Amino acid sequence: MAKNLLIVESPAKAKTIGKILGNDFEVKSCYGHIRDLEKDDMGIDINKNFEPRYIVPDEKQKVVKDLKQLATKASEVWLASDEDREGESISWHLAEVLGLDPNKTKRIVFHEITAPAIRKAVENPRLINMNLVNAQQARRVLDRLVGFELSPVLWRKIGMQRSLSAGRVQSVAVRLIVEREREINQFIPEKGFKIEALFAAPDLNNKTVTFKAEGPSKIATTEAANNFLQQCTGAQYIVQQVEVKPAKRTPAAPFTTSTLQQEASRKLGYGVSKTMLLAQKLYESGYITYMRTDSIQLSDTALTDIRKEINEYYGSQYHQPRKFKNKNESAQEAHEAIRPTYINRHTIEEADTKKLYELIWKRTIASQMSDAAFEKTTAQINVSTNNEKLTATGEVLKFDGFLKVYFEGRDDEEEEDTEKMLPPLSERQKLAFKEMLATEKYSRTPARYTEASLVKKLEELGIGRPSTYAPTITTIVKRNYVEKRDKEGVPRQITLLKLTPQNHIEKNIITEITGAEKGKLFPTDLGILVTDFLKQYFQKIMDYGFTAKIEENFDEIAEGKIQWNKMIGNFYQPFHEDIEHTIENAERAKGERELGADPESGKKVIARMGRYGAMVQIGIADEEEKPRFAKLNSNQSIETITLDEALELFKLPRTLGAYENQEVSVNVGRFGPYVKWGEQFISLPKGVDLSEIELEQAITFIHQKNEADAPIATYKKLPVTKGKGRFGPFIKWNEVFINVPKKYNFDALSQKDIEELIEAKVEKEANRFIQQWPMEKISIENGRWGPFIRFQKKMLKLGKKPDGTKYEAAELETISLDTVKTMIEAQVPNAFAKKTKAAAKKPVTTKTKAKK
Repeated sequence: MAKNLLIVESPAKAKTIGKILGNDFEVKSCYGHIRDLEKDDMGIDINKNFEPRYIVPDEKQKVVKDLKQLATKASEVWLASDEDREGESISWHLAEVLGLDPNKTKRIVFHEITAPAIRKAVENPRLINMNLVNAQQARRVLDRLVGFELSPVLWRKIGMQRSLSAGRVQSVAVRLIVEREREINQFIPEKGFKIEALFAAPDLNNKTVTFKAEGPSKIATTEAANNFLQQCTGAQYIVQQVEVKPAKRTPAAPFTTSTLQQEASRKLGYGVSKTMLLAQKLYESGYITYMRTDSIQLSDTALTDIRKEINEYYGSQYHQPRKFKNKNESAQEAHEAIRPTYINRHTIEEADTKKLYELIWKRTIASQMSDAAFEKTTAQINVSTNNEKLTATGEVLKFDGFLKVYFEGRDDEEEEDTEKMLPPLSERQKLAFKEMLATEKYSRTPARYTEASLVKKLEELGIGRPSTYAPTITTIVKRNYVEKRDKEGVPRQITLLKLTPQNHIEKNIITEITGAEKGKLFPTDLGILVTDFLKQYFQKIMDYGFTAKIEENFDEIAEGKIQWNKMIGNFYQPFHEDIEHTIENAERAKGERELGADPESGKKVIARMGRYGAMVQIGIADEEEKPRFAKLNSNQSIETITLDEALELFKLPRTLGAYENQEVSVNVGRFGPYVKWGEQFISLPKGVDLSEIELEQAITFIHQKNEADAPIATYKKLPVTKGKGRFGPFIKWNEVFINVPKKYNFDALSQKDIEELIEAKVEKEANRFIQQWPMEKISIENGRWGPFIRFQKKMLKLGKKPDGTKYEAAELETISLDTVKTMIEAQVPNAFAKKTKAAAKKPVTTKTKAKK
């Protein structure tokens, strides 16, 4: 008997659902989207009301073929992609490609992969929601229009890299980071003195404890701070007033996509992409509900289970039912917050997802727990000599409530709660004075964005949606508009004045480290240049309010209120006019900044963007002598580099001396700073100052490199070395690089491990090539989706035989080189045309006038 065919996006999801539905259903994966817009000519017919042209990409041909065969044999085809707009779109594309009638094909959705949820969905199928499909289609078409029309403008007006691109959400995200960086660069810290006094008093057990009280906050100068301490000399400190007030803290709402990303960053140190990857695994394994949502509601079933769990494990006094309401009225299709599918599952076994699961469980449980109750005490302490007031504050936890399970993290730019416990104090109580400090403090610069705080800001502005945050951040880093890195702190001297019990005022100058940051987003000079260009010529695209309005338009399409192509038309006409105006009238953007004059030559010193990134140059191209160039260090920027710092770069390369009869020097190259020893280049870690590095330190780096490159074993009398590269740890043998999977202990590889890795690689390579022509840089190889042609660095399709049929594997083993070249030329015109050398220019001769 033919089975029902149910199609989902991922193999993991298919496996979990297949176990639930049993023998009546065959559950298969379509591996995400099966169709996309054509790449040629945008894939959009602007003259036909922005009609999209979709194709099945090569890598999905086999998937589609297999699904078609299964669909013809099935009694009925069911579509079960995710419940958001993206999932709805995948179902529609499947219906189109498989020839299913969208008015009859059953579409099921579920918020969690549990047996009750899946069976309920099967019992209550619906049809494909074309409003949701059109909302996703509108986003895809609009983003393609922006990318395809705006990116070539950047190539022409900025150049440097054809990898330059612009996008509706990514460009605004970069603008936020650039503007924050400029706030920091322009920030002038204000300094002042903070007064803190330490007193002693007995606690409830009659044990003497020390507590702190703060003085007036606005003391601007060292002299004024010193005067304040002088006025307190010999003073008595008497409690004038004690106020005790009850206080409470309320738990945070359950997780949405963005709050999960923020909290996982703060508490677990996860990047946004990693959080979403792990959350996807949890969802597909049936552990949590759908992870792309901006709803903070919990279902009645979940609330019942949570109440039962709290009462059983913590007691009824810890339960306080709550229903949270979204501030964002456009919270989209997902009906529930992110929560565990089964509340009684406190943890899971899988090591990679365990921490994230426990974070979600704790946040969900805490959202339905009682408020934490405090008793907050504020004491006013009078200084007898000048009648100034000192304030001591503290709090006592009376009932822990939700804090028994969970405490919400904070972004590092927010002030930490500094409330401390106080001993019992009473009015007119005389306090024992220990010391008073006046500490020089500086106002804090605005904090750079982390991935989490950038997501929070985008959400506040109404830009993007849960599914867009992770790919947006990935894209702006990949495009080299933004860097995620650490920043080392710098020492700063501050003044510390101390009044002792002996009425002496001591003055000390101490050093503090300031400005250290970890995992922050820094704009690159390229990101700044592109942002300034787009702000100048495409104000609407870069406007926060306009970008948020576009998101609202997508929501209206999803609700069936407006037509998708009409909305695109309203956007496209003025946007296209801006494109044409910019191409015609905009000057080439250089991002130049004049720093001053070179003291030796008197020539201009300019910081600007070059072909390989930010650089400084002495002189200009119009002068007889060619300009000199130097690359900026990774921690330098065109916007902030000084003349002295620029001139220091021209002192490179620096020769440090000789080691083992070979010269040692340091310099900066395309890939960063390095030590050159003879003909060997050794990359240096970030943060090494090339102006200060000496021979001894350089030799240390040479030794480290030689140790890393030393053979760890031999195989067939050839050395085996190991290292860590862009794609993780590897071993190298016979000029072949072999990745080392996690199941091996990379730090202690045995001879057996090495032989296994090499033999597996050799076997794989032997099966990889069907035919090779090394001199021509051409080969026919076995790929994941079937045989293909590799020509130089390009991967090309295999053409068909003259009768229109495909080549069999045996035929490819004997196919001629000429036939393969014909296939290549069909895809790469003039691939084998001989390059002719440009005609040599005739020397320019200048005619001299005959003497009269």
